[in-house]
Parts: sequence; C-alpha cells; structure tokens
Amino acid sequence: MFRSLLFLSLLTSTTSLSIAQAPADGQTDSLKVATYNIRFANPGDGKDVWPNRQESVIEYCSRNDIIGLQEVTEPQFAQLRAGLPGFDSYGVGRDDGKSGGEHAPIFYRQDKFEVLDKGTFWLSETPESVGVKGWDAALPRTCTWIHFRDRRNGAELYVANTHFDHRGAKARAESGKLLAERLGKLPQDLPILLMGDFNCLIDSEPYNAIASALTDAREASKSKPTGPTSTWNGFSKIAPDRIIDHVFVRSVDVLRLAVDNPKTDQGRFASDHLPVQVVVSVAM
Repeated sequence: MFRSLLFLSLLTSTTSLSIAQAPADGQTDSLKVATYNIRFANPGDGKDVWPNRQESVIEYCSRNDIIGLQEVTEPQFAQLRAGLPGFDSYGVGRDDGKSGGEHAPIFYRQDKFEVLDKGTFWLSETPESVGVKGWDAALPRTCTWIHFRDRRNGAELYVANTHFDHRGAKARAESGKLLAERLGKLPQDLPILLMGDFNCLIDSEPYNAIASALTDAREASKSKPTGPTSTWNGFSKIAPDRIIDHVFVRSVDVLRLAVDNPKTDQGRFASDHLPVQVVVSVAM
C-alpha cells in the first residue's frame, strides 16, 4: 500500500505501465521487453500504409512479454488489442488523456503480470496537466508507466514508455531531466525499465540527463548487442549510426540486447523505426 501511494504522489497525472522460444541463457524467469515506434496510420504512406504493415507489427509484438509502443492512434490501438488476445494494455491519448491523439501504450502478458499501479504524466512544466505541450515542443508528449508484479516469482518492476518531441531541442533536454528526477525518486530497490523513442542520439543532452539516473541497456548487456547500429530507416534504408530508440534500466540484469528488423510479407520495413528488444532478469 505504501509503495502504491508513493507511486501516486510521485508520478501520476491522470491515473484511472513471449510467444518466442525460451531464452538461450536458460534463465526461465527472464523477460523479453521491447520498444517499438510503429508509425502512426498515415494514409499518405503509399506502399507502407498501416494496413500493409499491421499484421507484421502484431506478430513482432507477440514475441515479447512487455512492449512499449509509440505513435499509436486510437484505431491502431484497437486493432493491436484485437490482434494480441493474450495481452492486456494501458495507454491514453496525449491530447486529452483519453482517446485523442497518439498513444504510448504498454502491452503485457496477462498470465505473467499483475498490475499494482499505473498512470500517465505529460512531458511539460506541469506534468499533471493533460494535453499540455512542454517548453518548445511541437506536440504534447507523455510518459506511460506501470508498476508490475511478476506472477511467477513475485518480483516487482516499474516499466515506463515515452516519446520525446521531434522538433523541440529544449523540450527533449527538459524531458530527459524530468524523467531522471522522477525516476530517481523511486525506491532504490525497485527495478526500472524506461524505454521509448527519445528522438536523440547517444551522448546527447537528453540522453545524458537520463543516464545520470539510469543505465543504457546497451551498456549493461552481458553479451554484445546485435543488429544494426541504428533504429531509423524512414521506410527507405537503415540510416547509419542513428540510434534514437533506447532502453534504460536500473537494478535489472540485461542478458541480451538486439535491434530487430521485422519485415512485411512484401519484404518492406514494418515501420519507419526498428524495434529494440532486451532480455532481462529481475530479482525479487
């Protein structure tokens, strides 16, 4: 009860955060967690419109235990929920705290996780104010969070998912500071995974702000990260050395990290971003 109240006081704004093979490391309690910007359902995307990519995105999501998504419109959210029957989810629209605007939802396996608490706050000077654009941001931006208990071993963890602004440099820097401050106030024994599309490169100001409180999973991984050294393709080609989607951790063992490259049946990119997946172990 105390921890739940602490979460509410520190983080809430408007509260109401795999099918794949067993891990190669043999740790059956490990979790597959991924972040994926799925590209909003833009009717002007030609061959890469959402209906052509939908099934590939859903199939990729199904390979994980927890996945944070970005740029999810309300119709896409409904289609993802229908396509992932073994998962539950939480996320609100950034414009109104309900269904308006893009969502940054978290999907999770119902049979593996109990939700202890959840909420959303806005990346702005007034985080509890719904739909507010922060600093020089072009759009309202949010952070979705869930406090989980692993049903298998009782371990608790906090998972957060966010999407930083694509235009406002000050907004990105201040958003990084805001997350570092809020996450840094959480109980030190509570494992944390923060993921999302941060629209910033490694060693940038917003990245370094977050890295002051958490560790990049890429640096924490016990094995060498695999996949492209970029998470952006623009539906054209993978841009070199452009990692802008990250996973940060605290009190979590990172066993593996991979930048994946899911494709459609036509061999096209499933999104204009590449997902990042980590295999982690969370102790009780």
